[in-house]
Amino acid sequence: MIAMQYSFVLPADYDMTVIDRRIRDKGPLLDGFPRLRFKAYLSARKHDNGFTSADNLYAPFYLWDQPEGLDAFLTGPGFAAVSRDFGWPLVRTWVVWHAELEPDLGEARFATREIVPIRSHSDLASLRTDAVIDAQTAVRGGALAAVAAFDPTGWTLVKFRLWRVPPEGQQQGSKDVQTYGVGHISLP
Repeated sequence: MIAMQYSFVLPADYDMTVIDRRIRDKGPLLDGFPRLRFKAYLSARKHDNGFTSADNLYAPFYLWDQPEGLDAFLTGPGFAAVSRDFGWPLVRTWVVWHAELEPDLGEARFATREIVPIRSHSDLASLRTDAVIDAQTAVRGGALAAVAAFDPTGWTLVKFRLWRVPPEGQQQGSKDVQTYGVGHISLP
């Protein structure tokens, strides 16, 4: 599996209802997309009553079963449209070590993403074991999905979680964890 995310930083005074409308209108278009495990349509607002974000963001997160799915999306009309409308994004990818997916993950309303640097000469096998345990623990703690993945190009570990409600401690934001609202989940 491959995890993927791109993010658009939008101006502080951007009308985020434009993003909400885009998600509502275009979200269902990826329902049933080949080789897609899920796509979480994510946004964050600089000024929000629930949790804060440093920026206004539109930042979808994908979990692909196979690289052919990622390729079909990036070379298809959906990505062409989003890059035409918002600019050419950096697309981050991670090799998935583990994914815990609950049957009701489509009910997620919040997401958290933490990107952790991997130090040189780290014991990757031990790091993978810890990441798997952390993902399993997150699901036991209420997460509807927990993905642990790494990027050997930039040496980072991503911990991505989907939630019904924001987890404790995330309502006010964190400098290490980005919290998002989920507008739609596309599933197979």
